Amino acid sequence: MASVDYRKTAEEILAKVGGEANVASATHCATRLRLKLKDESLADDKAVEKIPGVITVMKAGGQYQVVVGNNVPKVYAALGEISKLTGENAAQDDGPKGNLLNQFIALISSIFLPVLWTLSGAGLFKAGLAAATTFKWISTGSTTYMILNAAADAMFNFLPIFLAVTAAKRFKANQFTAMAIGAALVYPSIIALNTPGAQVEFFGIPVTMMSYVSSVIPIIVGVWLQSYLERGLNKVLPDWLRNFMTPLLAMLIMVPLILITVGPVTTMAAQGVSSGVNYLFHTAPWLAGAVMGGLWQVFVLFGLHWGLVPIMLNDLSTQGYTLLGGPIPPAVLAQAAAALAIVLRTRSKKRRDIATAGSLSGFVAGVTEPVIYGVNLPLKLPFYFGIAGGAVGGMIAAIGGSANNQFVFPSLLGLPAYMKVGNFTMQLIGCAAAVGIAFVLTFLFADRESADVDDLIPDVVEDADDAPPSALAGSTVTLGSPVAGQLVALADVPDKVFASGAMGSGFGVMPDDGTIVAPCDGEVIVAMKTGHAFGIKSEQGAEVLVHVGIDTVQMKGDGFQMKVAKGDKVTKGQVLCTVDLAKVAAAGYDPTTIVVVTNTAKLAEVTPAAAGPVAAGTDACVVVA
Repeated sequence: MASVDYRKTAEEILAKVGGEANVASATHCATRLRLKLKDESLADDKAVEKIPGVITVMKAGGQYQVVVGNNVPKVYAALGEISKLTGENAAQDDGPKGNLLNQFIALISSIFLPVLWTLSGAGLFKAGLAAATTFKWISTGSTTYMILNAAADAMFNFLPIFLAVTAAKRFKANQFTAMAIGAALVYPSIIALNTPGAQVEFFGIPVTMMSYVSSVIPIIVGVWLQSYLERGLNKVLPDWLRNFMTPLLAMLIMVPLILITVGPVTTMAAQGVSSGVNYLFHTAPWLAGAVMGGLWQVFVLFGLHWGLVPIMLNDLSTQGYTLLGGPIPPAVLAQAAAALAIVLRTRSKKRRDIATAGSLSGFVAGVTEPVIYGVNLPLKLPFYFGIAGGAVGGMIAAIGGSANNQFVFPSLLGLPAYMKVGNFTMQLIGCAAAVGIAFVLTFLFADRESADVDDLIPDVVEDADDAPPSALAGSTVTLGSPVAGQLVALADVPDKVFASGAMGSGFGVMPDDGTIVAPCDGEVIVAMKTGHAFGIKSEQGAEVLVHVGIDTVQMKGDGFQMKVAKGDKVTKGQVLCTVDLAKVAAAGYDPTTIVVVTNTAKLAEVTPAAAGPVAAGTDACVVVA
């Protein structure tokens, strides 16, 4: 997306989903712009997917999710520049609606999303530092190590404070009061009370001390309770007392309440879930690994992976590692490998571009949504092969007892986080197996595809500079109808991309027969092997695309007979191809043949004739260079 105008992308997204008035709230995650629409029927999904930089549209958890990829923060920032949907003054969603699972997933994601990248970066920092000490590059007793360790570990040590901020925003509580409560949980004297045999009480009430360093659930529940307490206090306290007394009473009540009840109860509950997970991984690691490795990307598709994040973080804070993470790198790398095979196999330039950037993102950063939505899932087989590779690789990693001891995005860069726990060699073998299975199966069996319509436009435009427009300025060429039939305005053709004029001005013809002829004299610069589309450059500088039928690329040449090839010189009325219209109709495709001048913006005039019956070769459009 390096060449994408993010502001324009944001403007087009906003326009195509019904405008700012139709958006109740806007957030984003690692790869998706998440919008909550007031009326989803006003959103044009197909139009949104055609916007430069947009990969696809998903609807889940009550959200309208626009998958953008790694540059989604830039689109989100641009959205804030053109609307009031982001930032401190943005309208806040009253909460996720739907079943309890959707509500829980949306709640967890809204709390963790703002800190996710920093948390992952800190985890990668810690993993790299651990690798450096393992290989004796840095001594753990040196002051250099102490400084680097503080930089890497601080976020995890004080994680309750960070989550207090995001939870307070989610529950509409005072953020600074929430931070003070979170800070109390990791205050040095409170930490010191968590020693074996220590007798702790609060006004005679016994307190079961827990470690709240790196903890997750206690502060989230605590801030949720704080929000109700604050609303109640703000209703009963007088104005002159409210501003300082509400935070005072919130801290006075919530810190002891968390230490006495919320902390021990939620910690023990989390440990119970963790124990169940660990039991499965220890008793049937092959099964746990296969399920986790095989289904991880399915969880990601539906956002269900957010439900596992608190369990992983609880494991890291209580036992120093999480077995849930062991099978995930093979699952992620398998999808990236499947996309890499598509890079080498596909004939579609658009697909190759998405797969190239997306596979690199998957291997290096562990972010696979761009390739899943833009490549593997649409082609189906690569996604299935990725699941198969992930299941086998995850099983191998789990059998080796692999687990990560830092919170990292599962990727090649994150592998050092898996060196300390379990058999690291088995983790590497699992990753290699996953990559090999997904890549080989995809390369051998995935559809090679045909170059799509969008590929024609760059090919035609690239040759624009070859024409000498200055010498031919003012010259005119009249385009003939490529087939006998009924001439229709371009805006009325049943394809939104052509009808919008985005590819250039032109016209359409509902054909009466299957003989397609050249609309002008010129050179064939594009001839699709499927026979459904041709690009012709006239001597006057017009670059003309003749496209036979809507989505007929899917027929893969069945019913089409090409009569010319790339590089041929053609004359107006010369047969380009023949098409069996009965086969087109039987396959369920619209036979409308479209003619567009792809370099319209560089020409003085493109004027189509009025709608009506035409014969093949009849004048249908005047082009002035």
